[in-house]
Amino acid sequence: MHFEQFYLGCLAHASYMLASEGEAVVVDPQRDVEIYLRAAETNRVSIRHVFETHLHADFISGHQELASRTGAQIYIGAEAGATFPHLAVRDGYQLQVGKMRITALETPGHTPESVCLVVADEEKSAAPWAVLTGDTLFLGDVGRPDLSQRYTPVQLAGMLYDSLHNKLLKLADEVLVYPAHGAGSLCGRNMRAERVSTIGTERLTNYALQIKSREEFVKQLTSNLPARPAYFSQDAEINRAGAVALSDLPELRPVEPSELKTLVAEGGIVLDVRPGEQFAAGHVPGSITIALSGQFASWAGALLGLAACPVLIAESPEALAEARMRLARVGLEDARGFLKGGIEAWRKAGLPFVTLQQIRVESLSRRLEGSGWNVLDVRREPEWEAGHIAGASWWPLDNFKVSPPEIDRNATIAVHCKGGYRSMIACSLLQRAGFQNVVNVVGGFDAWQEAKLPVVTEKPVVA
Repeated sequence: MHFEQFYLGCLAHASYMLASEGEAVVVDPQRDVEIYLRAAETNRVSIRHVFETHLHADFISGHQELASRTGAQIYIGAEAGATFPHLAVRDGYQLQVGKMRITALETPGHTPESVCLVVADEEKSAAPWAVLTGDTLFLGDVGRPDLSQRYTPVQLAGMLYDSLHNKLLKLADEVLVYPAHGAGSLCGRNMRAERVSTIGTERLTNYALQIKSREEFVKQLTSNLPARPAYFSQDAEINRAGAVALSDLPELRPVEPSELKTLVAEGGIVLDVRPGEQFAAGHVPGSITIALSGQFASWAGALLGLAACPVLIAESPEALAEARMRLARVGLEDARGFLKGGIEAWRKAGLPFVTLQQIRVESLSRRLEGSGWNVLDVRREPEWEAGHIAGASWWPLDNFKVSPPEIDRNATIAVHCKGGYRSMIACSLLQRAGFQNVVNVVGGFDAWQEAKLPVVTEKPVVA
């Protein structure tokens, strides 16, 4: 049996290929499906089956394009209400592929239609070898229960408890666990960074599996959930119908600096995907930075929304193509175009530049001994509660989609996150909203702690 995991770090997403005797199965494919076609060619197998463990909310799946290009059958849980051609899977459904057997378990909880796939490599043993758990069971966590319009989080959390204890925890301790997401995904909150575990390890170490009472499990799973981006429900609906092929998307058109100037004046969105240092050195007034490093697509979807039609600014044609691809992975397809000639063309046209001041933590600490400086922490609540700078205000970056923080627009505001990625985004949003004196804290809270500067843990002061 051939088994391969594909991990897409920017979305913390894992997909899989399994094959036996020349026939392959792909599970939870990402939108750009060339990676599976190349793997199939390399391993001399034909993709005949595509499984979706559920309707993904955080990315657009490539199941429909992959099936179209290979002739594969698509399988998804019967409760999905999928409108693309598919085989609806119920509990106990089995698929024999060569000497490999896949058995579906209906495991509602993260979503009503969630299924897990138990894999047996019959060349070695008839016993289960691994389970592909989708978003039901992660390494160190379980799926969030608030992504359904049909059920309340309390109802889904109860279903999830039953699925875990009546289905997955009935498997033997040595069965390998391969989830659809890893650390950084918003589909859970405490995932570990490893890519594989075992049922036994999760039974002993996963906090959610230590909760013995169904009532307590429901209470904990529905408390302090991470913010749910608005695009999650839209992505799920796109996946329910099946996304169009990437090749069907229109090409980005070049936008001249003079045209971009007009668009900016009209409130159009300009998305600068260059590295943070380049953005800080000079950028188009009112532009938003989300650097290609880090979780670019997730933040673009969360902060801009799928209806945004941004003009992209990139440092190279390769970076531009990468940005377009990554935006499409979360369903942000309607980019207006790209700045022709990049930021240098804007500069040569004599158009205005804005810079972003940056400060190191040692200098910030000295500044805070005086007066007139405010610190804004844009991390998420668990990060804040674990420790923060005394006197700081708290407004997580997730909240910027709703509104900027309610603080003095003329005061000097030093913005930080964990390492500097989110704070740079926040600074650009603050500048766009009219804040005059915004400063990015280089290295973020990590740098503050490394410098052994004081940390407190009291409840947040919401900006």
